Amino acid sequence: MVVEIKVPTVGESISEVTIAKWLKKDGDYVQQDEVLCEMESEKATFELNAEKAGVLKIAAPEGATLNIGAVACTIDTDAAAPAGAVAPVSANAPEAAAAAKAAEPAPQAPAGPPPANKGTIDMKVPTVGESISEVTLVKWLKQDGDYVERDEMLCEMESEKATFELNAEEAGILKRVAKEGDVLKIGDVACQIDTNAARPAGKAAPAATAAKAEVPKATPQAQQAPVTAIPDNIKTTPVAAAVIADKHVDPSSIKGSGAHGKILKDDVYAALQNPGVALGKELFARNDRREKMSNLRKTVSRRLVEAKNTTAMLTTFNEVDMTNIMDIRAKYKEVFKKQHEVNLGFMSFFTKACCFALQEFPSVNAYIDGEELVYHDYCDVSIAVSAPKGLVVPVIRNAESLGMAEIEKKVVELATKARDNKLTMDEMTGGTFTITNGGVFGSLMSTPIINIPQSAILGMHKIQERPMAINGQVVIRPMMYLALSYDHRIIDGRESVSFLVRVKEMLENPEQLLFGKDPVKALLKL
Repeated sequence: MVVEIKVPTVGESISEVTIAKWLKKDGDYVQQDEVLCEMESEKATFELNAEKAGVLKIAAPEGATLNIGAVACTIDTDAAAPAGAVAPVSANAPEAAAAAKAAEPAPQAPAGPPPANKGTIDMKVPTVGESISEVTLVKWLKQDGDYVERDEMLCEMESEKATFELNAEEAGILKRVAKEGDVLKIGDVACQIDTNAARPAGKAAPAATAAKAEVPKATPQAQQAPVTAIPDNIKTTPVAAAVIADKHVDPSSIKGSGAHGKILKDDVYAALQNPGVALGKELFARNDRREKMSNLRKTVSRRLVEAKNTTAMLTTFNEVDMTNIMDIRAKYKEVFKKQHEVNLGFMSFFTKACCFALQEFPSVNAYIDGEELVYHDYCDVSIAVSAPKGLVVPVIRNAESLGMAEIEKKVVELATKARDNKLTMDEMTGGTFTITNGGVFGSLMSTPIINIPQSAILGMHKIQERPMAINGQVVIRPMMYLALSYDHRIIDGRESVSFLVRVKEMLENPEQLLFGKDPVKALLKL
């Protein structure tokens, strides 16, 4: 059977993606859930995984722009696996593979003197930002008494701004000191590692130092190890499949939160924490569940209330006809992508338009400090991003001096870091004006709240075709509502309305953003 692998839905306002890089070659035999290629949307980069094992047939080359639902490749599931190919442990009987590995002799490390042991070392909470004094230990990834390798992830920690991981400084036996949910100061000991402890029998050294060994074959006894079967109609990630098999969880009782209902490891952990509850199924229970508020959520809550209580916030609205921008993107996106290796999205147009308007109306780019007004001769534009752990607002520095390609690259970089919880403190502080796009979630109109100490925020929304009266005729146009929330203490009504009108004018006449006599050449330079 030939299975079509199609471009998944990645956001309500995203209609197309670009294949950035194929990670597998045409004709390769791929396993279920292996990453096939990297794709880029207007907001971020994501991966396309194999839904079944089989021989890959690439349907679209690197650099191709595909619509949502288009076929990127196919997989021939009837093709035989090549000789020597081993099914992944997580998707095919992980317990059997583990038992088979234990049944065979462990690979031998290369000869040579053993590394010098350092005794018991303390793993302390690292410095994560100048203004951060404490963090919360969210989840232990290793058990007390586990033998851990150097650089292995031990636990996840959360500060007011972001989530980060604590890695082992040396190999040895782990001894936990702090518990999940504990609030630790910077420099506090989270755990200890006994580097004098001997490596457990059968535990091979890391690949970097261990001698290469053939994959051991499963013994008949290992092949009979009990496993949890996962039906073909239920999709899981490799890690989730391994946890399901290890903990003997019924996969049909779990509702997957991944793309197309794929079960992720966090979905399995949630099922383990709620035994007997069929997650995602229609239940008539009246159970309550309490969770401790994360530091990030507490910080967001505090700042939102502070913005509401300390500013005289008003919102003014307008709408913009996106026809010309969409025409430019359709006409030049291939050339732009080829020259700059990044998609021409909407964010660069909005950022450029806002930068020009901010320089024309400087009070919108200013803030109040006590009894003084602080004006900026630069535009550090904050971009609101919904990350896995909550709302973050990374900053594009000196956006007024960047070209459109540079802005698009920066947006992709920051959005990817936000998704992977890799943003630094410096990347999330110091903005002078914020742009937020609720349209990616389907919002038609909203009143965004000011990101203090800034004085204004622009809200983008969903592009929707509506009948418009143009020169006495009713025509269908792609329209977007814009909302500008502002602090009336520093920004007058005339300035706020004029600012938003100026942004509207530049977006509806995007050639104003392109300098020079040749708009095409100017677009490629920007």
